[in-house]
Amino acid sequence: MKGAPEPAPRRPRGIHRWFTPWLYLLVPLAFLVTFTGLPLAGLVSYSFTDWDGLSPVKNFVGLDNYTDLFTRPQLFRVFWVSGFYLVGSVAQICAALYFATVLSFRTRFRNVFKGVLFFPYLVNGVAIGFVFLYFFQPGGTLDTVLGWFGAGPHLWLGDPDLVNTSLAGVSVWRFMGLDMVLFLGAIQSIPPELYEAAELDGANRWQQFRHVIAPSIRPIISLSVILAVSGALSVFEIPFIMTGGANASETFVIQTVKLAFNFNKTGLASAAALVLLVVVLLVTGLQQVLFPDERVEQS
Repeated sequence: MKGAPEPAPRRPRGIHRWFTPWLYLLVPLAFLVTFTGLPLAGLVSYSFTDWDGLSPVKNFVGLDNYTDLFTRPQLFRVFWVSGFYLVGSVAQICAALYFATVLSFRTRFRNVFKGVLFFPYLVNGVAIGFVFLYFFQPGGTLDTVLGWFGAGPHLWLGDPDLVNTSLAGVSVWRFMGLDMVLFLGAIQSIPPELYEAAELDGANRWQQFRHVIAPSIRPIISLSVILAVSGALSVFEIPFIMTGGANASETFVIQTVKLAFNFNKTGLASAAALVLLVVVLLVTGLQQVLFPDERVEQS
């Protein structure tokens, strides 16, 4: 009688469990290092040189670029323009939250409204900029509509008192659909039992929003606020296309681009870009400290 076959040697499960996740992460990490890590390292190295962006010679200047930035306060005055976009972001989040809440209930043609509201986010930013150039031009679409109510024409993009409000309005129109989709997805993930319990307790729509919807989607609201603050600080596309930074509409990013490509100060522009990155990270971290996410348990 032959003996039973010997069992095959077992593989060390600890090494296998450690190695497998990194195998799946290999390609994403490679892309992250190639398209984020290496460019960031290059940006840091350029910020310590006087490189003009064209010459093969890069002279090391130490912290001179950073000293130049912080001793020229006019370079940071453009941050006040971000305040218009920050106020617009508040209106954008409120509008997106309203539409997401309304469309989460049984509303006629709600799929049509979802598509209409989300469509602007799918349109290329350059195309949006050129469309709204005609919308805001003197005697254009906006002036024509306002003329029906007796309002005279305005220099929407030529008046320093109106230009930033107009540009912020374009950003709200473009990005509101993205926030709405994020909120709508979070609202639809709320268990129906919570709505049923609220209705049994006699809660109306506002009370359901206040006590059920808002607490349940608080992490998504926090994410939208973080994106809004970082976007307001680093806004570029819409004002650059529509005004080029003219008439007191220049943002910090537009100013940085001009330093690099108009004045050939790539080293100084790299330092400015790193300062903006640090400012965005600090504001985001401060926001997380002041308004920490609370884990919501749904039963």
